[in-house]
Amino acid sequence: MTASSAPYLRPPWGARVIGNRMAKLFARSVLSTLSVRGRTSGRWRSVPVAVLDHGGERYLIAPRGNTEWARNLRAAKSGRLQRKGRVEEFEAIEVPADERPPLIAVYLEQFGRFPTVAETFRQLPDPAAHPTFRVVGSRGLR
Repeated sequence: MTASSAPYLRPPWGARVIGNRMAKLFARSVLSTLSVRGRTSGRWRSVPVAVLDHGGERYLIAPRGNTEWARNLRAAKSGRLQRKGRVEEFEAIEVPADERPPLIAVYLEQFGRFPTVAETFRQLPDPAAHPTFRVVGSRGLR
């Protein structure tokens, strides 16, 4: 599966419009805001994400597949994470598909209780369908 042919599960309207806003309010202890420059516009795009801490590393996993944020991060190779007022810049290294299954298993253990997370992995069972990035070279901004 190539990056351009990877599937994407578009979230329903409620999840996109209401869910992301509610997530920012009620899941602050779990979610971070990922900001990545758009691959064509160059403008910063932001989305709430759950950062997986595992084995002394941090990872970003796209439960819905080849999302815009994943495509932008793949192109930019860097981004920003904000949580609890702290902003950091980081480099992103995409994890090969054959190394994703154990990361996805831990991600589901930690975040599978959130609305739609487990269901998206059931709908897209192939680990190659879930872009996964290792967060490296982090530098705090404030």
